[in-house]
Amino acid sequence: MSDTPKLTARQQQILQLIQSAIARTGAPPTRAEIAAELGFKSANAAEEHLQALARKGVIELTSGASRGIRLKGAARASLRGDAYSLPLPGMAQMALPLIGRVAAGSPILAQEHVDQTYHLEPSLFPQRPDYLLRVRGMSMRDAGIMDGDLLAVQATREARNGQIVVARLGDDVTVKRFHRHQGQIELHAENPDYPTIVVQPGEAFEIEGLAVGLIRNSMLM
Repeated sequence: MSDTPKLTARQQQILQLIQSAIARTGAPPTRAEIAAELGFKSANAAEEHLQALARKGVIELTSGASRGIRLKGAARASLRGDAYSLPLPGMAQMALPLIGRVAAGSPILAQEHVDQTYHLEPSLFPQRPDYLLRVRGMSMRDAGIMDGDLLAVQATREARNGQIVVARLGDDVTVKRFHRHQGQIELHAENPDYPTIVVQPGEAFEIEGLAVGLIRNSMLM
């Protein structure tokens, strides 16, 4: 028999909303965000459902914290493991390869670069990604992208000013904010400790994709 508590349809909907928010941003939603998403008249209605979920042992609530919601048991386990999978009934999941070290000059999606595959529900992302890339370093810290995070990337060769891109520069693959000004390409970090990279004329440069989502590293521990 399953140890999973029986939830009402509304409770299941709220649980899935919490799981999706954590997977997408690394943080649970506020009561107000839950109310707005589900059409409740006030945050108090969301609070009542959260209290019911807490009584059933699915979540734990921290008083005085706007995002004080922690998943427990099976609800938390669904956000862990090699096959990162959110059990959302009726939603087709997509398989995304996690790209490891990329060999110089070879296609980023070459099979030898794939460390593992994650199964995710498409609605986690505003645009459909093609692969995941593990972030290394803290150069994009102020954009909320931390060392060890998984960046969801949509493969493309084009980008607009201000978009966060995965770019190949020489033998390296980097995540930066893209700017083109008077024909000159600059890759801006989101951390004042890191310099702006200016792509020199004739230097090997290619846009590999756009950032379309993020999975916080703490959700994979």
